[in-house]
Amino acid sequence: RDYLAGVPDIAALLGGDPASWEITEVGDGNLNLVFIMKGAGGGVAVKQALPYVRLVGESWPLPLSRAHYEYLALSRQAQLAPGLVPALLHHNEALALTVMELLEPHIIMRKGLVAGTQYPGFVSDITTFMARTLFFTSDLALSAAEKKEGIAAFAGNHALCKITEDLIFTDPYRIAEQNRWTAPYLDALAASLRDDIELHVAISRLKLKFMASPEALLHGDLHTGSIMVTDHQTRVIDPEFAFYGPMGFDVGAVIANLLMAYFASAGHERAAGERAAFEAWVLETVEKVWSEFVRKFLDLWRAEGTGDAYPVSLFAGAQGVARLEAERQVYMQRLFADTVGFAAAKTIRRIFGLAHNIDFELIEDPKKRAVSEARAVRLARAMMVETGTFRTIADVTGAARKLRDWQPELAG
Repeated sequence: RDYLAGVPDIAALLGGDPASWEITEVGDGNLNLVFIMKGAGGGVAVKQALPYVRLVGESWPLPLSRAHYEYLALSRQAQLAPGLVPALLHHNEALALTVMELLEPHIIMRKGLVAGTQYPGFVSDITTFMARTLFFTSDLALSAAEKKEGIAAFAGNHALCKITEDLIFTDPYRIAEQNRWTAPYLDALAASLRDDIELHVAISRLKLKFMASPEALLHGDLHTGSIMVTDHQTRVIDPEFAFYGPMGFDVGAVIANLLMAYFASAGHERAAGERAAFEAWVLETVEKVWSEFVRKFLDLWRAEGTGDAYPVSLFAGAQGVARLEAERQVYMQRLFADTVGFAAAKTIRRIFGLAHNIDFELIEDPKKRAVSEARAVRLARAMMVETGTFRTIADVTGAARKLRDWQPELAG
């Protein structure tokens, strides 16, 4: 309160006597403190990093510099995808503190999905965000020097990358102290992951791609808990995991979280079939997220592909233009394979790793929860190990639909 009272722009926005400002701690994430501050004139959101992982405690230290990288990422995203991230109002690097636009009446998308809410504006907004932030920070749009400067600007965020490398790509496949799952029902499935050598090969390939493929500036944690929505507005928040990595990691995160919402839906039913329309919308949204992302990304490449990769001077004339267009399709098919694999990795991590999501966690009956989770894992394993069999996004949604009523054999 005292600090922000001394920041003229923020004090003016909030208005009134600082002693009368209402302050509410609302953070429900794993890492940071988040406050809503309201005064007579308006409100702001305040985010401050802690020197440790909030979910675990002081035994897991984290550098405060992650707040600086989040600020850098939000600044860049605001330039590339205006109106799709909260406005930045103030940042203090020494205090690891950022003041942002208060998003009201937006809610965390994941909470809305648990309630069975459909969001008609989501596809347009999230695909614009991903297409523009990924394309314009890639070699397709940038010179080699600009791209390397971008990589360097985020290279210090390795502590957050290490969290991803461990919690997503390693720990769920071995005995790890932080792992947990819906026991005892998923005990056998958890053990099978630890013994599945083909799965270990597949996740290791994805981990290497994550570590060694700086294709574009990623949000780095683009799940439905990092997206705030109304019926017709979308805002992407919390890019503190931002770094230069493989594009499919961001796209796959969105698709994975929609698929988990689909599989969790049956566990939230009070009567059979009552969420059928919602579930149909979710799978339709999965398909549209991919198809609209591809359309927008390719449109940008055709119109503004002036980067050092695929220089247009090498593709002159009708034959060159046609060959470059064919290569674009190959590029997107390769990106689709990455997206499928990373979506699978994000799914398995949320069921057997440290930080779970409320889509499954709010299913009160643990056996029902385990059934929903087992269905999601069955699809995820196929997507990761048999990626080549998923040639289109309809192959993914079709496989999900077939597993909707599959009854797994559970331990316990």
